Amino acid sequence: MQKKSIETILYSSAGIVVMLVIIIAVNVIFGAFPARVDMTQEKAYTLSPGTKAILKKLDTPVTIHFYCSQGETATPQSVMLKDYARTVEDLLHEYKQVAGKNLVIQKFDPQPDSDAEDSARLDGLEPLPLSGGDQFYLGLAVNLADQRVAIPFLDPNRERQLEYDLTRAITQVLTSEKPAVGVMSSLPVFGAPSNPMMEQMGQPGGGTPAWTLVEQLKQDFNVKRVELDTDKIDDDVNVLLVIHPKGISDKTQFALDQFVLRGGKLIAFLDPVSALASRQQNPMAGEGASSASTLDQLLKAWGIQFDTSKVVADLDFQLKLRDRNGDAMNAPTWLGLTTDGINHDDIATSQLNSLWLPIAGAFTGVPTAGLKETVLLSSSKDSALVDAFLAGMGGDAVMKGFKSAGVNYDLGIRLTGKFKTAFPGGKPGADADKKNSGDSLKESKVDTSVVLIGDSDMLADDFSLRKTESPFGDIVNPMNGNLDFAQNLIEQMAGDSNLIGIRSRASMNRPFTRITKMEAEAEARGQAKLDELQQSLTETQQRLGELQQQKGDKDQRFILSPEQKTEIDNFKKKEAEANRELKQTQKDLRKEVVSVETRLTWLNILAMPAGVTAAGIMIAVIKRKKNSAK
Repeated sequence: MQKKSIETILYSSAGIVVMLVIIIAVNVIFGAFPARVDMTQEKAYTLSPGTKAILKKLDTPVTIHFYCSQGETATPQSVMLKDYARTVEDLLHEYKQVAGKNLVIQKFDPQPDSDAEDSARLDGLEPLPLSGGDQFYLGLAVNLADQRVAIPFLDPNRERQLEYDLTRAITQVLTSEKPAVGVMSSLPVFGAPSNPMMEQMGQPGGGTPAWTLVEQLKQDFNVKRVELDTDKIDDDVNVLLVIHPKGISDKTQFALDQFVLRGGKLIAFLDPVSALASRQQNPMAGEGASSASTLDQLLKAWGIQFDTSKVVADLDFQLKLRDRNGDAMNAPTWLGLTTDGINHDDIATSQLNSLWLPIAGAFTGVPTAGLKETVLLSSSKDSALVDAFLAGMGGDAVMKGFKSAGVNYDLGIRLTGKFKTAFPGGKPGADADKKNSGDSLKESKVDTSVVLIGDSDMLADDFSLRKTESPFGDIVNPMNGNLDFAQNLIEQMAGDSNLIGIRSRASMNRPFTRITKMEAEAEARGQAKLDELQQSLTETQQRLGELQQQKGDKDQRFILSPEQKTEIDNFKKKEAEANRELKQTQKDLRKEVVSVETRLTWLNILAMPAGVTAAGIMIAVIKRKKNSAK
């Protein structure tokens, strides 16, 4: 018996040693050939096809200098940064596996007063000051011949954008000259300087920074400012971005017309009601001043209509806003498009799943002969066109008498083909040389593209980015894919389209579409009750008026007759009953929504422990059966 116990101990000890050796061997093997398992649905941590395509095109060695401080000092910040540095190294290794010998990765530890620190400064990197006076380097520089693009600090807050930042840096060193992109707008997209006189008068006069979209475009393109009153687009501009061209003249529209006909590509963000322009509107302009923008002459020539007196209200895609009391309220004219409203067959929108369009208009009509239309963005069928002025009066005003049209309204379209001029008589205006009017282009000789979007506010920082504070400064994260959408369009027309799929994955958003649908249906039922109540009120008022007219004596007109009292009592009963039904509908909706949210919450909490428990029970049962068989 004692001998058997000794043998059991020896076998157990030998088993532990063998298992330890196996674990060490596995770690050594996988350490030499590191790999990551990506469990995210959108494969956010797997190299995208766009990155692989760019790396495979490399025909000359590109060198990446990766800098990471390896000091012994351990603080919460340095530990977190070192952990993130390992994530960056893993990604660089995957890049190396795809690019092979055409990608050289060199790692440096820039200790104080070292050659590595000198190299980091020459590459344009600056250390991040940590608490306690220490400095930490975490950045890289991509080099090719005399071209260098640096990422001075690899911010852990941009982990989801890491692949895009790195791949973009590689494409930048491969391009000796940036393509020229023109930007035209009536809004301060390039920022606005401060006004000391306004500040002295006690009025807001502080300067505003350039929009994030413009700053991002400057990293990849030669961005040129194009004035709203220009009469010619520079020849080196091949892509022109027009944002809310409020008050654009026929002269400038002629310049855009000729730009398109010479082969230029136009992207125009129009707006029936610009929330941003309304907010910045000069009080001296009066309440009647319009905040709409369009390209009426060009759209007419292309067979497209854009009615600036109407906006799209959509019950399926409506966003929730906060009122003055901080309570949530539905906003049917503020659209939050999900995958159902985004064209996933087009490269510019294929990876997007969330777009916000505050107060958007719709494009209607049939393109003229020679032009092909592609719908990029659309409303749901549970939508309708409502008067634009209702958008500023709140969701209740929009919903009053709302009836779904059962139509998917086009919110964003692309026109491709050979365009014809909108100015067959040549340059408009008294200063035009009529003798030379025949010199203007009448039709494009090559196919080109024009993209039209029914909202411009979507590009502003207020409607696309969320800023929160962190130990490393403000964290700026996208609230949606709005800026990605604009950059995708520009890169599709002027840059490397392989970058589109990489960037778009950084703004994945999964709204509760089922809950949104439930709320929309319940709101529609509630609105039906309100409409019924309003109709009853109208009929009662008409009946009261008729009874009042039947009185011949003027003095008796101010005294309620028995018939009038009966009508009023009946209406009050109907009103009370309708209010009770409406409150019950809202109460039932809230219960249903809370029930769904609770089930989802508990499913997320219990799914993993339940899976582990089930696996453990299964292993125990199998092991017990094996032991019983012995």
